[in-house]
Amino acid sequence: MIDRFALVLLRPIFERAAAVLAARGVTADQATLTGFAFGMAAAVMIGFGYPLLAILPLLLNRALDGLDGALARRTAATERGAFLDIALDFLFYAAIPLAFAFCNPAQNALAGAVLLAAFVGTGSSFLAFAIIAEKRGLKSTAYPSKSFYYLGGLTEGAETILCFLAMCLWPPYFPVIAYVYAALCTITTVTRLLAGWTTFGGDVRS
Repeated sequence: MIDRFALVLLRPIFERAAAVLAARGVTADQATLTGFAFGMAAAVMIGFGYPLLAILPLLLNRALDGLDGALARRTAATERGAFLDIALDFLFYAAIPLAFAFCNPAQNALAGAVLLAAFVGTGSSFLAFAIIAEKRGLKSTAYPSKSFYYLGGLTEGAETILCFLAMCLWPPYFPVIAYVYAALCTITTVTRLLAGWTTFGGDVRS
């Protein structure tokens, strides 16, 4: 919901940083893989009971996720890079709730499972829409810099990171935060399903 506004504010910072790094030979794929490593480090810290320490690598993961796109635009955007970006993002998003469940299964396991199920809904509807939109040649006017059709919703990347930060700051409230965010993700899934039903209507295909 707020991704497009955050991108407007952060894009100049990412572009300046990308100019410096590209001049030193840093590639978009390197930024993507380094960001993923930071994300997994955050998940490990959470899993072993250090959620506050996980905030820094979590934020670095997100910073590098924004930076890799700026680097790709300055060097060479590739389909491999786009694939890595989205695939590793989804793995990161899944790792954080799983880490909280691992840390305290008695308190967090059910809430974590509910949130992961909600993530499956948002992720599958997001990717399914993007695949059909690509086949039809549709372009997103809200996110023109994305390499695929980026269908927004109530819960996007920025909201998810704010949710993860809240979990790290107040880990005893993980179940409450997870259930509330899962409900918001369910709303996003429903709106995306309706968007797909409306946008892709008119033909009958399996």
